[in-house]
Amino acid sequence: MSYAQTNLTVNGRVIDESTNEPIAGATVSVIGGSNSTSTNNEGSFTLTNVPANSKLRISFIGYVSQEVISKADLTVSLKSATNTLEDVVVIGYGSVKRKDVTTAISSVSLDDINERPIVSAEQAIQGRAAGVSVTQTSGAPDAGLSIRVRGTNSFNGSNNPLYVVDNVPVDNINFLSPTDIADIQIMKDASSAAIYGSRGANGVILITTKKGKTGAPKITFNMLATQNKITNKITPLNTAQYKELQDEIGMINLPSNLTDQTNWFDETFRTGVIQDYQVSVSDGSERLKYMISGGYVNNKGIINEAFFKRYNFRGNIENNIREWLTFNANLSYSDYAGNGIIQGTGANRGGVIMSTINTPTYAPVWDPFMPGQYYNNFYGVNINSPLENIARTSNNKNRENRFIGSGSAIIKFMPELNLRTTFALDRRNAISTTFLDPLTTSWGRNQFGEGADSRNMNTVTTFDNVLTYNKNVEKHGFEAMLGSSYTKSDYTNSYINASHYRPGMIQTLNAANKISWTATGSGASDWAIMSYFGRLTYNFDGKYIITGNMRADGSSKLHPDSRWGYFPSFSAAWRLSSEDFMKDVAWINDFKIRGGWGLTGNQDGIGDYAYLQRYYITREPWFEETKENALVTVTPANLRTPDLHWENMKQVNVGLDFTGFNQRLTVNLDYYNKTTNDMLMYVSIPEGQIANNILRNEGEMSNKGFEANILSENLIGEFKWNTAFNISFNKNKLVSLDLQQIYPAARTVEVVNDYVVRNMPGKPMGSFFGYISQGVNPETGDMIYQDINGDGRISSSDRTFIGDPNANFTFGLTNNFAYKGFNLSIFLQGSQGNDIFNASRMETEGMYDGKNQSTRVLQRWRVPGQITEVPKAGYNMLNSTYFIEDGSYLRVKNVSLSYNIKGEVLNRIGINRLQPFVSASNLFTFTKYTGLDPEVNQFGNSGAVQGIDWGTYPQSKSFVVGLNLEF
Repeated sequence: MSYAQTNLTVNGRVIDESTNEPIAGATVSVIGGSNSTSTNNEGSFTLTNVPANSKLRISFIGYVSQEVISKADLTVSLKSATNTLEDVVVIGYGSVKRKDVTTAISSVSLDDINERPIVSAEQAIQGRAAGVSVTQTSGAPDAGLSIRVRGTNSFNGSNNPLYVVDNVPVDNINFLSPTDIADIQIMKDASSAAIYGSRGANGVILITTKKGKTGAPKITFNMLATQNKITNKITPLNTAQYKELQDEIGMINLPSNLTDQTNWFDETFRTGVIQDYQVSVSDGSERLKYMISGGYVNNKGIINEAFFKRYNFRGNIENNIREWLTFNANLSYSDYAGNGIIQGTGANRGGVIMSTINTPTYAPVWDPFMPGQYYNNFYGVNINSPLENIARTSNNKNRENRFIGSGSAIIKFMPELNLRTTFALDRRNAISTTFLDPLTTSWGRNQFGEGADSRNMNTVTTFDNVLTYNKNVEKHGFEAMLGSSYTKSDYTNSYINASHYRPGMIQTLNAANKISWTATGSGASDWAIMSYFGRLTYNFDGKYIITGNMRADGSSKLHPDSRWGYFPSFSAAWRLSSEDFMKDVAWINDFKIRGGWGLTGNQDGIGDYAYLQRYYITREPWFEETKENALVTVTPANLRTPDLHWENMKQVNVGLDFTGFNQRLTVNLDYYNKTTNDMLMYVSIPEGQIANNILRNEGEMSNKGFEANILSENLIGEFKWNTAFNISFNKNKLVSLDLQQIYPAARTVEVVNDYVVRNMPGKPMGSFFGYISQGVNPETGDMIYQDINGDGRISSSDRTFIGDPNANFTFGLTNNFAYKGFNLSIFLQGSQGNDIFNASRMETEGMYDGKNQSTRVLQRWRVPGQITEVPKAGYNMLNSTYFIEDGSYLRVKNVSLSYNIKGEVLNRIGINRLQPFVSASNLFTFTKYTGLDPEVNQFGNSGAVQGIDWGTYPQSKSFVVGLNLEF
């Protein structure tokens, strides 16, 4: 006797257990069978031909899988998987579970990235990772950020970390939209970064972009509109106060009938606006997954004419062609442009920020007697108004388009063995054009108008092959990896400069009558690196983990005899929580001690042909009589350094990882000690040589530090509250130098004409050097300077170290609150113990010429016996502690409030997420610093000079409204 098998059609819905929101893309499959499907945007599914009483498995990434008995109608609630120890962490040329990490790696939270007015991906890192200092050195729309991983490592070489985006090494991430990022991991110690050898000396930032997922198609749209305003203001003297000051100085004779006409601060600064629109489409099946995104950013700065625009496009495709073959393609194209302003110099040299204070308020914007020209009658004072200085760059445009394409094939020879082959192309094409008309500005009139066109193209190709073997035998786990990497760069450039334009309405070079014969030409260069690397990991029962790395790099920049560098590293971890004596401690989920040692190298920051003899090519004036057929002259440009070799950095790291209280508290602690040897430096040589310096290896630098990262779920349930806190301490010191013992740097105002930075052994990098000011002499009004050597007079030998720009510690604190669809995030960020040399005050309080000054000089000394902190007009100004200020600050970096709108109506029309939000950045800054902004470094990414404020474009306060939409 036989019975027919009854099959069912199962209709169901999959939802989030805590929010009851639908889960789109969840997989529903028959256990033991081949029948499966995925949920749609509403979390619904239909599965036909299901055997009666069979079991179904429902699974989705980030949730605990569930098994249920099949029936005609089902509603399944999935619980969020909170076991972060099982999360996969991306490491160099591979990945590992977080619980098995043996090195110092920081993960950056991206939870609120869509609700912050950030234009660059680097901004997403600021204050979010222990041991990583991110400084917005300028508030200009197109300004870059200075990133230091565990301090300054190199003097003349690069201090920038290596960026690896989807396995492709790149030098910066200006092209990357923050909303495209899925994951950021920062490899901080040498035992983790050494797998990248010479390119990982300053740390490695690994970025993974978003991919398509199996399930229903998903469309997301993110929009934000930002209003930016300057956070601080410095008030200049009015006309009457200015005339009184000038009468004391005695350099210019002003008429008595001048009155206030212009508020230069208001004329210069405006309300800036950022528009940011990003859209993406993703979908996937078992065989093919894709994600396509595009976006547009338009950032109009708080200073007139300053702007930054970017168009970005990305496509990521993963195709499982066969069980043994997977193909991945990642394509990225971006086009971005900006103009910038003149900053970091005085008002007499085009500095916009300084001229907002230094320009007298009696002056109008335009010359009433010379239509179309900015006013320039300052009674002999060498100064231009801020609007004229802005006009000098208003027609400038720095544009770059960048294409990055990579294709990789993963071949699975067996479950344990696979080969990944990747080829990548990174092509950058930059065009910089300038134009200054011959009428509007004094500089333009002096040059009869000028224009320039500069173009360069850089193509970097990378070819990687990585073979990985994984095997588990009972309690023993093995991973072996072998690989090779070849990188080649080809660079070309051309440039042309012109002057003598007639009307100025035609801005192209064909309208110029004089093409410069000395500032026109072209160039080219190339470099290459060949690398071989390997890793071996042994894991016993999840208790004892040992990892060893080895990399060999050969660089074309170094002499063949010293071309190859070898960079080993070792790390180990002991998971105490897996030991028998810890199993009864229920409140500890994971407790691990780890340590490592590694060696990395650096050859960035030096020329492509650094060790070779190079030459200057000088054109002869062919238009002169007897030189019609003259050839160029060739003269030596440098002294050869055939012994030039790798700059090496070794680092020891000891760390502790703790997770407890049902994974509601995570603590990561690290101590490190790293030393840079054989630093690549330009050493001064005696006069009379063919060059004034020589590039060689010399010197040693050290960084020691401690960092902590704490994550806690303070409240769970309907009202949620979690906290993320990180703090980083770092002590930097230049230990020794071989030949040249003193490296001065950073001249500021011309009237002082002296370096304010001195780098020498025993001192932190970028230390300030000058005189110690001891207040104002009440009888003479001059500044009193300490006579250090006791010879009874003040001379250069009385200078000493007067400040340290390196912070004692930096920190970040984020609190997130959630209740019934409302989400509130508060992000604090700050720095403590760093000094700033406020060179701007030398221009606004120096009282040495006819420039206008700030109202602080109203407190200046005027009569004998007066007690004041501000010296007399025309005092003996020197680089001194008078201009050293505490740069510590605590900043409310971002506050954002969002609301997830839910409802059956939205579900029916296919909207999974509708989240409007408001946000504010740089809302409050608590600091003693008197300048416009304490987060400043006019010298940008320099390793030798830090913490100088000299008319730097300030940061702004931002107010944002936006919308995140998914359907």
